[in-house]
Amino acid sequence: MSCFRIFAFSLASCMCCSLIMAEKPVKDKKFQYKHEQIAIPEATADEPILKEFSLERADRYLEQGSIAWTKQRKCVSCHTNGLYLFSRPELTLEMGPPAVENRDFFITELRKLKAMDREKQLSGIRPTQVAYIAAGLAEWDQHVSKKVSPETDEALRFMLSLQSKDGSWGNTDCWPPFESSNFQGATVAARALSSAPGWLAGLKDQELQAGVDRLKEYLQKTEPAHDYGRLILLWTAARYPDLISAEKKRALIQMVREHQLADGGWSIRTFAAPEAWGKGNRAEKLRAEPEFDKSANSWKNLSSDGHQTGLAIIVLREIGVPANDPSIQKGIKWLLTHQRESGRWWTRSLNTDRWHFITYSGTFYPLLALKKCDVLPPLKQTTSR
Repeated sequence: MSCFRIFAFSLASCMCCSLIMAEKPVKDKKFQYKHEQIAIPEATADEPILKEFSLERADRYLEQGSIAWTKQRKCVSCHTNGLYLFSRPELTLEMGPPAVENRDFFITELRKLKAMDREKQLSGIRPTQVAYIAAGLAEWDQHVSKKVSPETDEALRFMLSLQSKDGSWGNTDCWPPFESSNFQGATVAARALSSAPGWLAGLKDQELQAGVDRLKEYLQKTEPAHDYGRLILLWTAARYPDLISAEKKRALIQMVREHQLADGGWSIRTFAAPEAWGKGNRAEKLRAEPEFDKSANSWKNLSSDGHQTGLAIIVLREIGVPANDPSIQKGIKWLLTHQRESGRWWTRSLNTDRWHFITYSGTFYPLLALKKCDVLPPLKQTTSR
């Protein structure tokens, strides 16, 4: 998600925080995140692998990355601080409470967005940004405060006011996987609504309830553009049991299994054809990668990545597949043996080979996957963030 600077593409205009990089050149490109004393090295495929798993290093990477992004870019971005509040509260038991400064920043941004005129609120990616803010606040309530706060209630009501007529939330179509479709935005909104403790059950406003019903209908009737979309539909169905039929659930679980690679993990690249992301503006980049076989029009010799391996396991576990399932166990083994020295897991960006911000979700997702399989040890109290 993004700070919303407008940048002209040949096919469409996209608003994206990542593009501030082009407007405000970073003097030292050897860092993925850098602000004052925080200096996280660039993400590369050849970063050495740790000899053993370290929750402490992952924690330091995630905390410092969110702080650096927030203080330098001053926006809620789905690939970094948006992902932080979306994911970090669930890890409170193992890693301690998330930093309250992140929640405070979300509330500040919520109020800024509410103060905009209606046209701006509905433009570009802003509706999905609000969905991420609402989801982050709702996750905080579920895992930290254990009750719905006035700020979360405010965010959810504002989020529903920005819903499109078809039941989705406005997004961009240029920066996959997070900023590439209204379908993605709708699944985030669904997560927000289901995470706030008791909020849906206590909803009495008929207009708001109509929005919730419209969202469910949209997700039921809209065919995802690719298997990645089907995966996040399955993830959403774990929160809404009546969203898909038992037959479709079984088919989607089998689809996830079929994407598993020989090394035991999953790769995001097998979940969509290069042209299927957004409006296809990443196709040229993806087709030029050495693992893409143009003659066969398919991927070959791919290695698994942290983002997709973590996400696949999360979804399988939440939809009811047991932790001792052979596919999940192979994925867990891959995760435990592929963490890099910085604490993150490598995932190559679908967009550019410059920043690889997807390694941020590619680190949160593995930790959540390990938690859901009961193999995540508590964080050592001596960790320095």
